[in-house]
Amino acid sequence: MTTSLADHLRALPDESLAALLQLRPDLVVPVPADVSALALRAQSRVSVARALDGLDQFALQILDAARLTRGHEGATSTDQILAMATAGPQPPAPTAVRAAVDRLRARFLLYGPEHDLCVAGGIDEVSPYPAGLGRPAAELDPRAAALCADPAKLRRTLLSAPPSARAVLDRLAAGPPVGTVAPGALEAPATGAEDVLPPDLVNGGAPTGSPIRWLVEHRLLVRMSGGRNGTVELPREVGLVLRRDAGPLGPLRTSPPVVSGPPREVKSVDSAGAGQTMEVVRHTEAMLEALTAEPAPVLRSGGVGVRDLRRLARGLGLDEPTTALLFEVAYAAGLTGEMELTGAATTRYGGDQQILPTGGYEVWRAVSLAQRWEQLARAWMSMSRQAGLIGQRDDRDRPISVLSAEAERAGAPAARRAVLAVLADLPPGTAPTTDEVLELLDWRAPRRARGRETAHREVLAEAATLGVTGLNALTSYGRLLLAELTEADERGDDPLGLRSDAESGDASTTVRALDGLLPAPVDHVLVQADLTVVVPGPPDPALAAELDVVAEHESAGGASVHRVTTASIRRALDAGYTADDLHALFRRRSRTPVPQGLTYLVDDAARKHGGLRVGSAGAYVRSDDETLLSEVQADRRLEPLAFRRLAPTVLVTPYQVNRMLTALRDAGYAPVPEDASGATVLARPKTRRAPARTAIGRAVDPLATPKLPMPRLLGVVEQIRRGEAAARAARRAPAVVRGAPAAGGPAPVSGHGDALAVLQQAVRDKALVWVGYVDAHGATASRLVRPVSIGAGYLRAEDDRTEMLHTFALHRITAAVLEE
Repeated sequence: MTTSLADHLRALPDESLAALLQLRPDLVVPVPADVSALALRAQSRVSVARALDGLDQFALQILDAARLTRGHEGATSTDQILAMATAGPQPPAPTAVRAAVDRLRARFLLYGPEHDLCVAGGIDEVSPYPAGLGRPAAELDPRAAALCADPAKLRRTLLSAPPSARAVLDRLAAGPPVGTVAPGALEAPATGAEDVLPPDLVNGGAPTGSPIRWLVEHRLLVRMSGGRNGTVELPREVGLVLRRDAGPLGPLRTSPPVVSGPPREVKSVDSAGAGQTMEVVRHTEAMLEALTAEPAPVLRSGGVGVRDLRRLARGLGLDEPTTALLFEVAYAAGLTGEMELTGAATTRYGGDQQILPTGGYEVWRAVSLAQRWEQLARAWMSMSRQAGLIGQRDDRDRPISVLSAEAERAGAPAARRAVLAVLADLPPGTAPTTDEVLELLDWRAPRRARGRETAHREVLAEAATLGVTGLNALTSYGRLLLAELTEADERGDDPLGLRSDAESGDASTTVRALDGLLPAPVDHVLVQADLTVVVPGPPDPALAAELDVVAEHESAGGASVHRVTTASIRRALDAGYTADDLHALFRRRSRTPVPQGLTYLVDDAARKHGGLRVGSAGAYVRSDDETLLSEVQADRRLEPLAFRRLAPTVLVTPYQVNRMLTALRDAGYAPVPEDASGATVLARPKTRRAPARTAIGRAVDPLATPKLPMPRLLGVVEQIRRGEAAARAARRAPAVVRGAPAAGGPAPVSGHGDALAVLQQAVRDKALVWVGYVDAHGATASRLVRPVSIGAGYLRAEDDRTEMLHTFALHRITAAVLEE
């Protein structure tokens, strides 16, 4: 005789009940009131669906075997499940079947002893067709049931089916067993009544009529709805006969598919991935510098326009999908953000915000290359954005833009973790193809992988672009990063994701592993005679900052190339460098002799620099060289400035300083600005930054629930046990206590007086007493307590079950009965 799931849960020890909650953490959100509530939640549709989503293909097939072998009382046994699972041409090992049954029993999808197993409620609602088979014929149609009751007649009918009808049967037998009937299919003449039909060239030339109608008339299919459009269902008995060669459950695979590709050397995989990480960091930095020079306006509908994405892609030399991916990752890492435009300033799209780097970008630039990549990779794994959707059309046939709400997908982090987990479970250096990865995902969690093939393909492409994988295999540092994130999620003691911020600044294992693969940062350059500066490796942050000032960037790669020009030297002088500072910089940084041409260029630019002094009048120009001022005043290229000579050493113009500086420099002069006291104003470039944003910490899966450690789960079990005890106590409370009058008026004087007399007697005898009272919400409740004292209008009593002291207002007590 079968018992309920609640009875089985009550009989479990605390450790076993905590193990169930650990396997199905959604059962404790929120904590159920008692065991009965826990049993109801464990059989609810949502909880069962989550439990099934975590099962592999073989476990789901064994669960289908349990459902198909249920008797009239709804119970089955391990032997029956084993008999059905091993009925195919290639039966699995009995130990594998029993192990799958144990996994199902551990999650209480099956419960009860091995000889009397019950299927948890809600499974048939979530998955109505076990193993892709339809309902029994007796539940569909009496005439179909009569046909299925005669096996010999059923086989003869199947053998007589036309080829087109047999094709329909084979397709429905593979699952699902339900099909939609085309308009007019059931009204077309059936086989034997097709004199008016043309020959059917596909099926041998003879006219066969409608195969669906033939199957319905011969009771091999059952029509489920009327009208010209409807559905038909294949009875379970017919499907089992059609599966006689493959087995009732179809092909069974107890282990994941085998990867057929040859393994690659781990060193080659890491080298390819490390090279890609350098490119990703370089392209991201170049993109952020482009946004610094020209911020991207935000559309009124949200996101960044296609025109700005194309501009960035052209500047980086990348395609638009890769640029969109880097843009999304940089935003998720907190390197870019929105800045409000003040005043009447608006973008060309009518928006009032711009996307530009945040203050965190300066911190990011100052750390090592491996740390910069790790921040990007963590943001990619955790962001709830699907970059592959950018450029596609949404439901309203509008293009999906970068940072728009249409690219938000809450399940994106879980999809990335699932794909990378498949690669991590393979031996190092294994490089499966995309199709092999999809097969592995379909075996590991078929319910989750269904319909997400495109998203999984995008994850593999993005992982290769970001350097997480190399040569189609997971890199060693990518494996370490995934392990760190998985461990942080499983630890479960940092629900807000703040632990990494509170920890010390020591480099992670991922950073240390990647640092060992990347070339060491260099602090020197090679200055060539043609004024090119070669950096033989990734420059350290200090050298990179100096090169940004004194040289123009020409090419990137393993060894980047810069060029010193007159404009770059003038920019350095404007930033506060002197000629001696520049000579010392090149001597200190260059491993080759400084060319004489570079020395002349610096001296010549420094000699001309500051020969003119500029201020505001509109603006003025002063110089101790009267001849130079005469030359400037007579220069026709400067006539639009309308210079006027106030003194032998001073010229003024009605235009602003910046316009005059630009015009003088374009004409070949080298002026410097000065303030009201005559001191030189340094022209170090000022960059705007968006407000700081924090990078995305942990991935948030909307279908996942926090995983609690075992000590906390045992505490939850104790709370459920207390609730169960309270429910039992409430059920055995005396009727006079349970049926006390509700809040709405005081109890009768005699009844209230009797209750006080009982309580006073219980205080003297230290006896247990049932107390009925009205709580703060106006509901009646009862509690078994041991009174301690009565005074000042309150009863103080101890609950023996919880060992807690409770206080009751005497005017709220409705009844009191001594425990017998």
